[in-house]
Amino acid sequence: MPAQRIIHNRERFALTITRLCSHLIEEHGDFSNTCLIGIQTGGVELAERLRKRLAEMGVTDYDYGKLDTTFYRDDFRTAKGGLTPHPTEIDFLVEDKRVVLVDDVLFSGRTTVSALTALNHYGRPAQVELLVMVDRRFRRTLPVRANYRGLSVDTLDNEYVEVQWAETDGEDQIILRTS
Repeated sequence: MPAQRIIHNRERFALTITRLCSHLIEEHGDFSNTCLIGIQTGGVELAERLRKRLAEMGVTDYDYGKLDTTFYRDDFRTAKGGLTPHPTEIDFLVEDKRVVLVDDVLFSGRTTVSALTALNHYGRPAQVELLVMVDRRFRRTLPVRANYRGLSVDTLDNEYVEVQWAETDGEDQIILRTS
């Protein structure tokens, strides 16, 4: 049976969300030229949580969307089997906007590159930044770096990081699994 341990509990999870929102407010001010886009699926869950906390902090006037990268991935047709697409919900152009892409875990960088390609269909942003809950450092296969990170984790080849959400998993926490 695989071993697992909690590396970020509910209290630290909530504190991390608040810290990420505070950092966004520091960098983006009133968000007048900013849009927040969650990458399906884990990034959408994080983006929704960020939206809730930003609203509690008084920031509500910005564009928000959900981006599916399934058909832009380099592993779409592999021996691992098909990937399940999710809806893209972006009803605005990103032209000349500051885009904050949101994902739960940054691992190889492939999802981020796919998201950048998919984002091209919605205009040419002035700037694109990446916000992640977990940055698995030293595991990158592509030159991708997060601008905002909740937690940096060094992992071994046989370790997997899972972000769990109260709404879907019963508890806000981050688990490190060993296979």
